[in-house]
Amino acid sequence: GSMIFNIEFEGNNYQVVVPEINVYADAHSALHVPTTDQSTVNTIGFTKEQSWKIDFATELPKVEPMGQVIKTTAQINSTPKDEILLTAGISGLIFLTADGILEGKKVVVDELLFTISGKDLLDNNSEVRFIEAKTAFELAKSEYDRASELAKERIISNKELLIAKRNYDNAKVVYNNLKDNYNRSGQSIFSPVNGFIKQLLVINGQYVDVGEPIVSISRNETLFLHADVQQKYHSILDNINSATIKSLYDNKVYTLEGLNGKIVSYGRTTNIHNFLIPINLEIDYVEGFMPGSFVELYLKTTTNKEATTIPVSAILEIQGYYFVFVQITPELFEMREVKIGATDGLKTEILQGLSKDERVVTKGAVHIKLARGTGALDAHSGHVH
Repeated sequence: GSMIFNIEFEGNNYQVVVPEINVYADAHSALHVPTTDQSTVNTIGFTKEQSWKIDFATELPKVEPMGQVIKTTAQINSTPKDEILLTAGISGLIFLTADGILEGKKVVVDELLFTISGKDLLDNNSEVRFIEAKTAFELAKSEYDRASELAKERIISNKELLIAKRNYDNAKVVYNNLKDNYNRSGQSIFSPVNGFIKQLLVINGQYVDVGEPIVSISRNETLFLHADVQQKYHSILDNINSATIKSLYDNKVYTLEGLNGKIVSYGRTTNIHNFLIPINLEIDYVEGFMPGSFVELYLKTTTNKEATTIPVSAILEIQGYYFVFVQITPELFEMREVKIGATDGLKTEILQGLSKDERVVTKGAVHIKLARGTGALDAHSGHVH
């Protein structure tokens, strides 16, 4: 028979159907049903009341394509387009505008970061250079204006006029360049973007030359993953179409598609330092993914071969052997050894020991194992204080 639940809740109607229910003539018949078709070897009782106290779930294995998976470690870096390097526009002494200009500090657009002043220097003094450039410009302009008037009266030649104009143009370029980057207090350097200070390349009061790097700012909008794989995988690198990324500090797993990621490139030659093949990926920024740190990377290849897979959380490893809990009845579970194949951090291929029609425990398997050893579930299991 079938059992049908009709549920009305907040104006909506829901229906839950439980099919293939065996109906018996009386209680005596139901309690004495032969169980020869059910495995009783290595079974564990785990009641519904126990499962309700913890994060518990079961599901059927999936039959889906699963190609070869390359497991490696990747280093997180900021993408080149995400970093901005600020340089000195004038020579002088650099001064931090606040005590908080440190690596890791958040900055916003147009926030004042540094000032550079050269007025106290005896050599290469920016204030002296600015005054000299201004004087030279004004003198060149006066001579050009005078030459223009004299040329109208044919008192000087066109050649002399062109020389005066050239001197004026050169002096104007030098003066305007210094004027745009100079005021009496020096050059002010502002943050051009929102982000954080990745690397501070100077100290307070340090002398810097024109063009010298001062600070690197990262916007942290995208991240760059760099990994190296063994040469034996060279022939299948073209078949890599996706990846999963596992954080090492909280074991959380992300998909490449979920992070709007893509495979940017892989090496056609080995790295001269370690003879491995480099591969690079780009992903959106993830809170907790710090540039310079590492993650586990599972590179997945395309395939037409189908495999039986279950979530990684369903598998228990005991002294090098792998086990799952198969649900025999709603409250009876069998601990069964399985042989595993490839894994991508989210799901694992089962090569032997489980069929696609057998339901396995995907959450809470460790609690059933504990119940097997103690005969009861810890009253605090699954409870967070």
